[in-house]
Amino acid sequence: MANLKSLVKDTAIYGLSSIVGRFLNYLMVPLYTYTLKSCADYGIYNDIYAQTALLMVLLTFGMETTFFRFMNKEEGDKMRVYSTALMMVGGVCLTFAALVLLFINPIASVLDYPNHKWYVGMMFVTVAQDAFQAIPFAYLRYKHRPIKFASLKLLFIFMSVTLNVVAYWLMPQINPEWQIHIGYAFAINLLCTTIISFCLISELVGFKWQFDSQKCKQMLSYSWPLLVLGIAGILNQVAGQILLPRILDSEEGRHQLGIYGACIKIAMIMALITQAFRFAYEPIVFGSAKEKNSKELYAKSMKFFVIFTLLAFLCVMGYIDIFKYLVGDKFREGLGIVPIVMMAEIFMGIYFNLSFWYKLIDKTIYGAWFSLAGCAVLFGVNVIFIPQIGYWACAWGGLAGYGTAMVLSYIVGQKQNPIPYPMKDIVIYFIAAGAFFALMKWGEQRLPAWASLIWNSLMILGFIYRIIKTDMPLSSLPIIGKKFKKTK
Repeated sequence: MANLKSLVKDTAIYGLSSIVGRFLNYLMVPLYTYTLKSCADYGIYNDIYAQTALLMVLLTFGMETTFFRFMNKEEGDKMRVYSTALMMVGGVCLTFAALVLLFINPIASVLDYPNHKWYVGMMFVTVAQDAFQAIPFAYLRYKHRPIKFASLKLLFIFMSVTLNVVAYWLMPQINPEWQIHIGYAFAINLLCTTIISFCLISELVGFKWQFDSQKCKQMLSYSWPLLVLGIAGILNQVAGQILLPRILDSEEGRHQLGIYGACIKIAMIMALITQAFRFAYEPIVFGSAKEKNSKELYAKSMKFFVIFTLLAFLCVMGYIDIFKYLVGDKFREGLGIVPIVMMAEIFMGIYFNLSFWYKLIDKTIYGAWFSLAGCAVLFGVNVIFIPQIGYWACAWGGLAGYGTAMVLSYIVGQKQNPIPYPMKDIVIYFIAAGAFFALMKWGEQRLPAWASLIWNSLMILGFIYRIIKTDMPLSSLPIIGKKFKKTK
């Protein structure tokens, strides 16, 4: 129970930084989509960011999870594990950044950006710094220092938002001749990331830097399946965005990618919840692996993860007529993909929760196979259907890919390391959410906009009532519970 309380507390802090950060970051979506001249310009932004997301996985090569596993296994000098991880990831990132700057022209040409080589250069150097920062940030999580972790994340977002507002809104107001282009976004990201690197210096000093070659071999043996898993996992998220402008005509593909990239930002609240949960959950899971009630913790955590992500799904879909103003009107034709992408993110979150069974028994190869299977499904859907239905194939491909990995992980996991997940309750919550969503769609087709919002609010309240009635009675809640008991 203490671990569950710690999970809730840390998730709240990590979640607050993620929620506030993502909320401020959401301001970038209307800023870009209302000011950029075309959907294709925003498509360039999404394309390059999708590539850097893949590079982030390659450059960290599973060392975040490996770090937690070995820090909890190590009986002696734990800082030897930390310094070895730092030197491994740091060496890879430094080499990568040097090669990018040395061969920027051919790299930009291969990526179909010969006229925007410094867009590519700035973002690739940025992602090298991000990848190195992952280990000090993981160390902050290991030491249970969510305040500093959250503060640095929020500092990055604050600087980024401020500079973007200056570049895309304030400067055009001051100087009408100011030329707006997407390159400012890449330069700002590089600057802010570099500042955060300096802020992490205190996590890089005060201990003896040691490279343990034996530990390195052990960590690489553990992490390489995680690298395969991570590549397949990130491809499930970004493969559609990378493939879209390359399967379709380049200009049409970037136009569609701009629309798709803008609309999935609305759905990314699911990624936000999953990320916040992961930041708090991962160190607690590895730290409590030897406790008797650990499987009960995993089962309860899965159930409440499903409950609150489904609630978030209903909230976003219930107020989609408000959320749609996050994107410029020329992008709104793609709003239909939002529920598909949100459900795909829920499947991804469930898959992440399920993944701990093979991480805890050091059989991460299973995760690689599951993710590769999901990735194969995603690629198949995208390659076959993008020429016919464009960005819709990206949305359906993600849902199919995550769904495949999720189902495989559950089936095999229950045989290899069974955990008593409350599957009946989880299925009932999915059915209930589906029913409330169907009623929302029914109301949207028959009611005026203002009445539809009221109707959708009632559906959301109905789902909340079910949560309170079955799993979170008011009497069990802090503060509210005391008052509730007094009234009774």
